[in-house]
Amino acid sequence: MNMRPVSIIGVPTDIGASAIGARMGPEALRVAGIVEAIARYGCPVSDWGNVTGPLNPQRGPVDGFRHLDEVAAWNRTLHDAIFAELEKGSLPLMVGGDHCLAIGSISAVARHCRERGHKLRILWLDAHADFNTSAITPSGNIHGMPVACLCGHGPAELTGIGGRTPVISPADIRLIGIRSVDEGEKRFLLEQGVEVFDMRYIDEVGMRRTLEMALDGVDEDTHLHVSLDVDFLDPEIAPGVGTTVRGGPTYREAQLCMEMIADTGRLGSLDIMELNPALDHRNMTAELAVDLVESLFGKSTLLRLYQS
Repeated sequence: MNMRPVSIIGVPTDIGASAIGARMGPEALRVAGIVEAIARYGCPVSDWGNVTGPLNPQRGPVDGFRHLDEVAAWNRTLHDAIFAELEKGSLPLMVGGDHCLAIGSISAVARHCRERGHKLRILWLDAHADFNTSAITPSGNIHGMPVACLCGHGPAELTGIGGRTPVISPADIRLIGIRSVDEGEKRFLLEQGVEVFDMRYIDEVGMRRTLEMALDGVDEDTHLHVSLDVDFLDPEIAPGVGTTVRGGPTYREAQLCMEMIADTGRLGSLDIMELNPALDHRNMTAELAVDLVESLFGKSTLLRLYQS
């Protein structure tokens, strides 16, 4: 089991979305006991509080992007915070906040891997592919664009954070749990060769086989980054998100996903995104997210031979 110190960094903004509320996600996760949950399994954990950035001006899109300058400012600050923790040997856990913030966190992780000569594998757990560009989305919401930006398709303010464009290759990422993709986005994903395990695939082969495929090739030289959008989960069990899509993974499927990631021992960084307490019921979605994080850090029903 990975026993590196864990550094929690809150990013309280919904700057990349049209609906407000995800800015309250970090505090909801703290109230649900995320610090105590990780510490319970022997990991040293520090909560470094929240980074700060521009207020959400709640304006409409300009030239196809909503709040581009503000999104870029938040992500540059976040990149620096995540990179500093990685350089100290910590496992950064970014609690958001909307999913545009993954541009900053993954840019930092990719830079760290380049400088250390490590391979990178990203598991993007989400109901949405987040592979839109300003040309194929009418909303201009940047929380629907982070994967495309990381792969070099987007404005220069976002595609080069961390010093290289593109930040990652499509070969570095696996999208899991996808069930809502715009028409233009479908074609773009296919053209770029992004590997997508949608809900039909999970229905057909099961979560175990899906994770085996998504983790294929991960070895001791691989940094594994997990970016968990809470709308990955079925809204019956996780209503506290701004963009619910029916038909997501069940509680047990999600737990199996986290347990198999934990079994690799390669988890190096983590995002928890898009929790919107304003839409939740008695903080149940935050509590579920913390429950899943426990599984990532060692919770299991039984002691198993491959656990240390």
